[in-house]
Amino acid sequence: MASHAQDTGLIASGTPFVRRTMPAAVLTVIWAGAIAVTGLWWKSTESVSGSGAWLSEAGRITGLLAGYAAPVLIVLMARLPFLERGVGTDRVARWHAMGGRYLTGLLIAHIVLIIWGYALTGGKGIMTETVDIVFHYPDMLKATAGTFLLFAVAITSARVARLRLRYETWYYLHLGTYLAVALSFAHQLSDGAQFIAEPPARLAWLALYLGAVLLVCWFRLCMPFLSDLRHRLRVAEVRREGPGTVSVFVTGRRLEKLRAKPGQFFRLQFMAPGLRWTAHPYSLSAPANPEYLRFTVKGLGDHSAAAARLKPGTRVRAEGPYGAFTAARRRSRKVLLLAAGVGITPLRALFETLPTAPGDLTLLYRASHAKDILFRSELEAIAAERGARLQYLVGRRNKVGELLTAENLKTIIPDLARHDVFLCGPEAMTATAVSALRSAGVPRSRIHFESFAF
Repeated sequence: MASHAQDTGLIASGTPFVRRTMPAAVLTVIWAGAIAVTGLWWKSTESVSGSGAWLSEAGRITGLLAGYAAPVLIVLMARLPFLERGVGTDRVARWHAMGGRYLTGLLIAHIVLIIWGYALTGGKGIMTETVDIVFHYPDMLKATAGTFLLFAVAITSARVARLRLRYETWYYLHLGTYLAVALSFAHQLSDGAQFIAEPPARLAWLALYLGAVLLVCWFRLCMPFLSDLRHRLRVAEVRREGPGTVSVFVTGRRLEKLRAKPGQFFRLQFMAPGLRWTAHPYSLSAPANPEYLRFTVKGLGDHSAAAARLKPGTRVRAEGPYGAFTAARRRSRKVLLLAAGVGITPLRALFETLPTAPGDLTLLYRASHAKDILFRSELEAIAAERGARLQYLVGRRNKVGELLTAENLKTIIPDLARHDVFLCGPEAMTATAVSALRSAGVPRSRIHFESFAF
């Protein structure tokens, strides 16, 4: 799935206006930067004559935009608190994925257009021009290596490839993005006509990349390290909750300073053999308190399965809290929580804490088998205490059919369109539920979810 945010709680609890306008404001800034980069090319290009020159200049524009996109994508995943809380982790991740596709397309266009344009201008063949550029232009050998590395990251980020990769493998391959951008950076300044002719533009470009590096270093390295020193997190207990599912209780110092809200998650790195080199996102399954944090983990991968074998006293590094899947998103008086499988984790914390009047809060919990229902006694106690409605939707789809349909949901909750809906579950369930809720008349702005799929 985001940086440590001990002193930025105002973002998560800001005004509804701020929460609604934050995504648009961030996108506006990004597009304004792209327009400024295009303006840099326009300012430094006096005239274009001939097909070779047109192709070459088109290659320069796409190269400039690709060079701009790289640090923007890095910043998007630097886990900045105002993005993680004000925009939402899953939305930022979608922007990053979409931006990665743009970057790949721009790089391909840049390479093809530059080589083609230079070949036409110099009267050379494509292969001859390619060899000449790679081996005789300043810093191009490093840039070529960086480009191949970026393409490798792009290929492994494709959905088909991701489905075949372990999360840990994908994670380490994705770290290659930093090396690829570093290898490609020098040739932008040494070969880019705009930066050779415009010293202020060169300084601005350096500042853009240096700023991205500093943000990543601070929020992805320094802040987690400082948090580790401050809170000294340790595993206190591992408790079995259901088939293949455990709750990990984490204790430490001054946990209230984390300002974690129900619905948020942390990226946890357990200092145990086989786990210490990767961090995975896990949601709080109970409201945070000064004594402990509770995370509930289902053994779906190597990392989460190994969590069941953690020993009390194991050190934990935690990045977070992250995510905007909190009560701050709520707009209506009535609220539906819709969970499937281990997706009950963040919703269980919201079920206990969302401020609602008796009768205004409903939890629907979808499970294939009754034995898969987690926190049954806790949920039933919360429902009784708060006057909330709790209903289980149990059964395998091939036996009971699809239960998350618009008709079925409206039968259970006749005034469904007047609810805010918080939903969490597997990716396929989320897509099915969103479609059903929209068909049932729930506005898209009142359907809230975050995805942790990589």
